Amino acid sequence: MDAKTRPEEVRFDIEFAPSKRPDDRRRGGWVTFPFIAGNLVFMTIAMGGATTNLIVYLIQKSGMKSIDAAQISNIVNGCVNLTPIVGAIIADSYFGCFSVVAVASFISFLGMVLFTLTASLPSLHPHQCPNASTSTVACGPSTSQMAVLYSALALMVIGGGGSRFTNATLGADQFSIARDQNVFFNWYFVVFYVSYIIGSTVIVYIEDNVGWGLGLGICAVANAAAMVVLLIGRRFYRVTKASGSPFTGLVQVMVASTVKWGMDKEGAEYYYGSKLDGRSPPSRSFRFLNCAAIKVQGDTHSDGTVAKPWRLATVEQVENLKALIKIFPLWSSSPLLSITIGIQLSMTVLQALKMDRHIGGTFSIPPGTVPITSMASVALTLPLLDRAVYPAFQRHMGRTPSPLQRLGVGHILNFIGMGGSALVERARLRSITAHGPGPAHLTSVLWLLPPLVVLGAAEALHFPAQVGLYYQEFPEALRGTSTAMIALLIAIGFYLSTAVVGLVRRTTDGCRTISTPGGSTKCTGCWRWLG
Repeated sequence: MDAKTRPEEVRFDIEFAPSKRPDDRRRGGWVTFPFIAGNLVFMTIAMGGATTNLIVYLIQKSGMKSIDAAQISNIVNGCVNLTPIVGAIIADSYFGCFSVVAVASFISFLGMVLFTLTASLPSLHPHQCPNASTSTVACGPSTSQMAVLYSALALMVIGGGGSRFTNATLGADQFSIARDQNVFFNWYFVVFYVSYIIGSTVIVYIEDNVGWGLGLGICAVANAAAMVVLLIGRRFYRVTKASGSPFTGLVQVMVASTVKWGMDKEGAEYYYGSKLDGRSPPSRSFRFLNCAAIKVQGDTHSDGTVAKPWRLATVEQVENLKALIKIFPLWSSSPLLSITIGIQLSMTVLQALKMDRHIGGTFSIPPGTVPITSMASVALTLPLLDRAVYPAFQRHMGRTPSPLQRLGVGHILNFIGMGGSALVERARLRSITAHGPGPAHLTSVLWLLPPLVVLGAAEALHFPAQVGLYYQEFPEALRGTSTAMIALLIAIGFYLSTAVVGLVRRTTDGCRTISTPGGSTKCTGCWRWLG
């Protein structure tokens, strides 16, 4: 991307016109968008319908405790956001994007089918406890049933997560112009959020009100449709061959600098590879890494190619690693934001299970769809920011907000949203303490929605801002990887949120006995009121 086309200035305009480039007449271009977007739509609907309601499924069908189900859900969400990194490395290094997306879609389909069977076949899920207070809670699962369940979740995570960002890279590869690539990414995220909302509302409603087997079966069918749509467009794709993962070069720099540690840098001859222009010496920051680019006898062949790749790296590779090190402090602080998102997603479902979800006396909001309020807020806020807020900022300030500024505002809104969620939970606990957990005294689930709207607006600011910031700050050779690094941040946040939930659980799970209006006593440990 050149300096004139920054990520924050890209608009949501799209022209389905044929490309004028000779190499795009047969393959690539906007003609591929319906197939790639179709794969994204069906895959996202399938994954949204299967994972959004996972906590409820684990509680009602697998007989798990609520907090255990929340922690497993956080682990699954973390893995879904970790596997894109693995998929990107495999695609770059060995097989290319199309092959990885196709195989990942098939693996996810196998997981969806197996997950559907766990809900449909009586032998694969626990039977109802004869002494249970409600018929919707199952006994604890057996070891074999848990093995099948975990296998299904693992296949879904590997397939669904492995195709997500690789699908985006496959779409961007279809365009040669930076503007077209940026427009594609904008619409990619819009399609992703809308599809996720559909899967997390319509499919979840079917699971809760019609049957788990039917709901998960629809997810499996959608996954199959994703494979079919992707393969139908095969003859239109511009397939980019694997050129090697940029991570390999970074590791080579670390190994080579270690091997040549302490080598005299004064008057040293540095290796630039095949690059002919801009042969400036390595920067003086992190000078210990410059050793990796010092060329000594035996490091190269007579034609100038590298003879010992683990003893010699190019100056460009050294500078790429330095750029990552410089941005690492900011990158390493981002998981703290993801922790709040992970906790909010899981705790909101548990709160909704213990709140009044009825609207109009008959309709009941499925607990698994409540967090979708945040996703809907993101989907509505993104176009609003792009079409109204940023242009107004441009008119009054003469420039659009920088990614770092948007990231800061997103942090502030996230703080406000989490504070609002804490106040709602405090009021809910006070109501239960004063009146008991009876249905007549349950707090309305609608109180959870305003904080979620604020958190969604925060995500619309800080999530794209991180993508734009890393895209600008990362070296050019690593800009494709920079977008996938966001998934890694989210994964780390989900894993850490599981640890935070476990810590709070151990700290606050003590029993404090109170008297209820009926004259009985009740344990008020923090997690007792969540089931």
